[in-house]
Amino acid sequence: MIRKKVLCSSIVLAVMLLSKLYSSAHSASKRDPIRTAMLAQVEKRKKAIALSPEKQKEAYYSSIRFADRRVPLQNPTVEVKFERYLANFSFRRQQSYDLHKKAAKHLPKIASILRSYGIPEDFKYIPLIESDMNPRVTSHRGAGGYWQFMPATARLYGLRVDGQVDERKDLIKSTHAAARYLKSLYKEFDDWTLVAAAYNVGGGNLKSTIRRQGTRDYYKLRLNKETGSYIYKLVSVKQVIENPNKHGYKRYAKMDDKYQHINEQNLL
Repeated sequence: MIRKKVLCSSIVLAVMLLSKLYSSAHSASKRDPIRTAMLAQVEKRKKAIALSPEKQKEAYYSSIRFADRRVPLQNPTVEVKFERYLANFSFRRQQSYDLHKKAAKHLPKIASILRSYGIPEDFKYIPLIESDMNPRVTSHRGAGGYWQFMPATARLYGLRVDGQVDERKDLIKSTHAAARYLKSLYKEFDDWTLVAAAYNVGGGNLKSTIRRQGTRDYYKLRLNKETGSYIYKLVSVKQVIENPNKHGYKRYAKMDDKYQHINEQNLL
């Protein structure tokens, strides 16, 4: 009899326990829609923050590099100069796809040659800045060809320049010469950003400036207008070529931009 009472009590207790568990689970399930809605709101807010123009700009600018070195766009002076030149190369200002056509035609060949010498690929943009990929361009000082070599420098690095032949106008030969010249500058400066500046102003001139001013940081050096804008132009051209959709070149929108933040849409 006692055993029967104990068994009955156990069954009742088990039923009560199961009933309570079911009730708790049922209540929790009723709360789930509210919790789900709240989580959805949190995620929506996080996404809105990630997609805000400020956050997009911050993420994009932190990705910008020249020769694998980050451009210090957190510096307000650097940021202002960069934005000025970037605007100059945007589709809004250019109203032309010529830059991208020339890049598509010539840059793969240039990049391949530079890689064979161990030169960072970002230097392939130099001919776009120097000559606009026009081999017939000649400066008032006598620099000519795709890479705008002075005659003496061209000869020093293996090009024939005389009354009959001007190999500065040969894209392949002049690019090999430019790669040799860039390598020699790197031996002098051991910094690719300074190498690009030296390519523009000359190694001797840049060394004198560094010695006088006591800094090797390109972004802190006080340089002539052309050299002081040189890296900004190279980086700006790189951005519009690699991210055409972002900078208004909609004909190239079918191509994925090289930079694309996970939460970013091309709003520019």
